[in-house]
Amino acid sequence: MNYLLYAFLWILGLWPLWMLYVFSDICYYLIYYLLRYRRKVVRMNLRRAFPEKSIEEIVEIEKKYYRHLCDLFVEMYKMWHMSEKQIRKRCHFVNPEVIQDCLEQGKSVVVVLGHYGNWEWMSSYSLWMPRNIDFFTLYKPLHSRVIDKMMFHLRSRFGAKPIPKNDVLRWIVKDRREGRQFLAAFIGDQTPNKNNLNFWMEFLNQDTAVLVGTEKIARKYNLPVVSLKMVKVRRGYYEVRFVNVCSDPVSLEEGELTRRHTRLLEQYIREVPELWLWSHRRWKHTRE
Repeated sequence: MNYLLYAFLWILGLWPLWMLYVFSDICYYLIYYLLRYRRKVVRMNLRRAFPEKSIEEIVEIEKKYYRHLCDLFVEMYKMWHMSEKQIRKRCHFVNPEVIQDCLEQGKSVVVVLGHYGNWEWMSSYSLWMPRNIDFFTLYKPLHSRVIDKMMFHLRSRFGAKPIPKNDVLRWIVKDRREGRQFLAAFIGDQTPNKNNLNFWMEFLNQDTAVLVGTEKIARKYNLPVVSLKMVKVRRGYYEVRFVNVCSDPVSLEEGELTRRHTRLLEQYIREVPELWLWSHRRWKHTRE
């Protein structure tokens, strides 16, 4: 079954984007109106995050979100067959000099982002970097070996190095020992497991457990941290801007770096809420 899915998605990626967006529109009506995929989860998350909004406003965001989710699905698998020229045109990094300035100073860099915009296309940033710099993208290995292989191929398509999240320290130590610089991209809005409910803050109007792995690594090696803001200019076109979070993490009090990058993500979400992953059960844990 997994091999059939692999083959279907590979063939799907061969379609031109205009045809994929027709498929996306069909998927939207099936998922939103017929299957009602996680509608209760999305509605609950939106109402808790935006208690000041009317139900009409919530429904409008909800529908825009499902349209974006379907676009995200087809855009991700289109990566399989996109050329470097195509992806550079469709995912444009506005200010790569923010990263480049750090690299020219001999520093490695941590980029923190959320499940916002088209985070999978962010892996194409390797095309904007010097070839002697490693670009690590962290991921959680999937149970299905076939699907995991598929996602690994997509994420490494343009030169990024997908690293299982539990192996990132080993790769960082290896690069430092060899005198190599790196850019490491961390997802900052994942839900911690029950053993890592150690740091809480308000996020989108709710008491939220936040992972502190980004801060721990940045402080351990005093790496500058940059937030990634992705704007959907129009269908199939994104602009990405890097925002400095902190150039000297060890100078901050413990927890402050995590608060900073989480508040920045919250700001992005409030500006254009439909681009975030609302169908994720982000608040399944409580402090108690």
